[in-house]
Amino acid sequence: MSVSIGYSACLEVAGTTTFAKEAVEGLAAREGLGERGYYQGIAQLQRDPKNPVNARAVSVIVNGERVGCLPSYASEDVHLPVGVSQPVPYQLHVLREQKLLAKAYVWLGDGEPAWAYTKVNPPALTPRERIDSAHTGRSEMVREALEGGGARAAQFRRGMVDGVHYLELVEPIKQLKREGRLEEALVLCYKAIQGAESDAGGREPAPWYTEQAAIVHRKLRERDEEIAVLKRWLAKCPKSRRGGSRIAERLARLEDA
Repeated sequence: MSVSIGYSACLEVAGTTTFAKEAVEGLAAREGLGERGYYQGIAQLQRDPKNPVNARAVSVIVNGERVGCLPSYASEDVHLPVGVSQPVPYQLHVLREQKLLAKAYVWLGDGEPAWAYTKVNPPALTPRERIDSAHTGRSEMVREALEGGGARAAQFRRGMVDGVHYLELVEPIKQLKREGRLEEALVLCYKAIQGAESDAGGREPAPWYTEQAAIVHRKLRERDEEIAVLKRWLAKCPKSRRGGSRIAERLARLEDA
């Protein structure tokens, strides 16, 4: 029997740190994974028709214990009859801090697994690692688009401001806000707003950067500036997209106050 799926063959296992947390902790302990560890072995996929949330759920079982399940969007596409057990490669990455942090993956493709992560290149587990990973991913996407040339490169160049694409400013803006460096965050917000406007191509500019600028202005008690940045987005937005937008709703609340 083969397992076929319309998504990436490398799938993250759901429930690793929620309903299957105890089973994952037990597996990590039995395998002696330590503070930061890696395990690779074989898991069994089995339908779970008695699952109270999703009767089409597919459990991931290692050594007789359920260590998670396939994502719900994938469980519908896996060709796996009830009562059949399908072996698949499985990997687990763990990090022990105040609590167990873990991510697990199964490989549903043919041949040797082409894992997205390895023992020496683990997935982001801590909040800081996830932030860094998200930022790196955006930067790599921009770099690959620019190097690829053609229409996609031209599109990404439109979103560049001072040599940086506005997508690359998400995490720096968040970090500056967390550190209370609001004026510096505001500078990056406006650079990103400029890039998003240049990239809009007749559509509405990406609103997140405007929302962040408005939030910072609110914290700085700059009501007029908050109104101005919201109106700036609406002026750049097609009329058909203005009504019901979060930007319009925020502006209405602000002007009614």
